[in-house]
Amino acid sequence: MNSDYEHRIIRQIHIQNNGSDPASSPRQTGTSSPFSSRTFGDRFIPTRAGANWDISFHWNKENEKVTHSDASPGNVKDGLTYTALLKNELLGAGIENVQEPQTPKRSLFSYSPHTKRPSLETCANISPYSLSTVSNTSHTLLGAPRRPTRKVSESPFKVLDASGLQDDFYLNLVDWSSLNVLGVGLGSCVYMWSAYTSQGDLMAVGTHRGYVQIWDAATGKKICVWKGHRNRVGVLAWNSDQLSSGSCDCTILQRDTRTSPLQSVRRLKAHKREVCGLKWNSDRKLLASGDNDNKLLVWNQDSPMPLQTFKEHQGAVKAIAWSPHQRSLLASGGGSADCSIRIWSSLQLEPVQRVDTGSQVCNLVWSKHTNELVSTHGYADNKVMVWKCPSLTQVASLTHHSDRVLHLAMSPDGEVIVTGAGGKDETLCFWKLFSNTRSTKDLVSNLNLFTRMR
Repeated sequence: MNSDYEHRIIRQIHIQNNGSDPASSPRQTGTSSPFSSRTFGDRFIPTRAGANWDISFHWNKENEKVTHSDASPGNVKDGLTYTALLKNELLGAGIENVQEPQTPKRSLFSYSPHTKRPSLETCANISPYSLSTVSNTSHTLLGAPRRPTRKVSESPFKVLDASGLQDDFYLNLVDWSSLNVLGVGLGSCVYMWSAYTSQGDLMAVGTHRGYVQIWDAATGKKICVWKGHRNRVGVLAWNSDQLSSGSCDCTILQRDTRTSPLQSVRRLKAHKREVCGLKWNSDRKLLASGDNDNKLLVWNQDSPMPLQTFKEHQGAVKAIAWSPHQRSLLASGGGSADCSIRIWSSLQLEPVQRVDTGSQVCNLVWSKHTNELVSTHGYADNKVMVWKCPSLTQVASLTHHSDRVLHLAMSPDGEVIVTGAGGKDETLCFWKLFSNTRSTKDLVSNLNLFTRMR
């Protein structure tokens, strides 16, 4: 090779590695060249193992971004399995389990002086008499059990007209009883719908004048009328035979249906604005309440003052849900000025997780069978969303209503939810979101004394 040409090559390599020109730097007499002790090869072999070619080529295109919105979990899993299969057969990687995708390197090629080759053990496992075209490790990879992909129906299976359903954020006009009776407030009337017997127990109705009416759902007769609120009653919450009511007069009243309406009433006063959210936890010992003053309070049965006060929301707290899986976890959603869902720990008195939904949170309900949360939204998306808890990772986003989805209730079996929207929509939509996979058979054990009682 020509000495001048070799010198130029060495000079170019030095500039790329050190960022300086050896010709421009001062040289000391009597010293050897810094390049004389190094040996450079004339070939560079790119290492393609582990490269994600689709994403790498996308990065090398100008004004183009990598998006994964169209990739379903099933397709991503299939792609990872196929990539691992190719690595096993072509590179002898010996992969038996598919790992989660990692962030690829920015460079399209990477260079290494050493090349990984299949080990002797890997080659020994491949029998020359095998009828299969893949190795033993690939057999293990393909035979590994796959976790079923969570599928959510994107359309409601039933839609009912609900003419007169009001478009008022602070009202709760839809509820589903434990006897599978759905109550809906339309205008000045309350309608009941049942998928089975059209029978029910007691139904409570809050009125604009501040009254709470108790009705026999089976006969349609009014049993009693409770007074005590000075303004409209927008939210109710049953706790066995006890009923809590929240009003625009900033108070919460608790009464027992087994006692006379003239007896004393427990009055909770800590809110400064209208009470628009009320929910009891799973063991019926804690009551959570939200108001139009952006506060979330937690009460117990013994104290007239709240146990906890959370002030982190920036909008009205109407959406409240207790976890049926961990009774100390409480979820809340903020109005249009907040748009966030927060999960709290009533034991640690601190927030667990938060997510910005980008739209008004109107209602929340926790699944009875899976640790997932359903939220309905208003301004500006009008969506029904499903979240994995407690990480608040989005599972599904459902669009059907054309107006704010202000009303939400869950069936007693926990498999179906009903959503309602007023305004120009005025419909009730039924969604099959969850499946009860638990066995309905009782476990028989000699240690269970109750199985022998008559």
